[in-house]
Amino acid sequence: MKNQTTVTEFILLGLSSDPQMQIFLFFLFLVIYLITLGGNIVIMVVITADSPLHTSMYFFLFHLSFVDICYSSVTVPKMLMKFLAEQKTISVNGCIAQMFHFILSAGAEIFILSAMAYDRYAAICDPLHYMQTMSKGICVQLGSGSWTMGFFYALLNTAFALKLHFCEPNQINHFSCELPPLLQLSCTETVTNQVVLLTSAVEFVLSSFLLTLISYIHIISTILRIRSAEGRHKAFFTCSSHLIVVGLLYVTGFLQYTKPSSVSSVVLDEIFSIQYSMLTPMLNPIVYTLKNKEVKTTLRNILGKFRFLS
Repeated sequence: MKNQTTVTEFILLGLSSDPQMQIFLFFLFLVIYLITLGGNIVIMVVITADSPLHTSMYFFLFHLSFVDICYSSVTVPKMLMKFLAEQKTISVNGCIAQMFHFILSAGAEIFILSAMAYDRYAAICDPLHYMQTMSKGICVQLGSGSWTMGFFYALLNTAFALKLHFCEPNQINHFSCELPPLLQLSCTETVTNQVVLLTSAVEFVLSSFLLTLISYIHIISTILRIRSAEGRHKAFFTCSSHLIVVGLLYVTGFLQYTKPSSVSSVVLDEIFSIQYSMLTPMLNPIVYTLKNKEVKTTLRNILGKFRFLS
């Protein structure tokens, strides 16, 4: 390290160095971000405005929309600025701060999805005690617990990242500051960081995934015992949107953060990152709106009132 210069900022290489392609990507991701904001805000407004939607299922859906806004806002605005800026740099402290908030939002999202799976389990497998099992107090505890788990997940990895020293080269082959590409730039040993990353991913993410998986094993088992075909269809229809969201997030995110560095690919890393950090927050409100009759009905009523007032 004596012969190497400690860097104070990183250069984010982004998705392309072609100026024309950068302009195209700017407008593409701007549209994605506006759809994400608009869709999730609509979900939050609809749930707040309609008292019949003040149930545990929509309580978690409201918080999922809020997390999605935070999740995408951590990286997309900064990326949009870099598309138009000549200097595509970010300070080391700013990079680590972005990484912390990214992991925090991602951690909160996966645990909220687990809470939603448990809510569906209680509603389908034990409907007689559903109101007691998913009382308001329990929902608040699960919601706050999701943010707490996400905070400790982010704090653990960030604390070890702060001990790293970064030397030349200072170019990050990515459009945001995520931990895997950041570790590749360290001029100090990263074995401890890699162990912490893998261990925390297994403990936090895998535990959340197993909770979701166990819930759905019981749910599917219960649905298959329903004699009415209409009842089975309704139960599967209710859960399918949540399964789509879980699949989109877990598969790409878990592969990105647990795969060995030896199989790392810049293109593959960026595709995975775009999927779980931008497309999933955009698709969540679309999936839940298109597959939820109550949300669609409330939204039509609200739009009808606006047309009547105009």
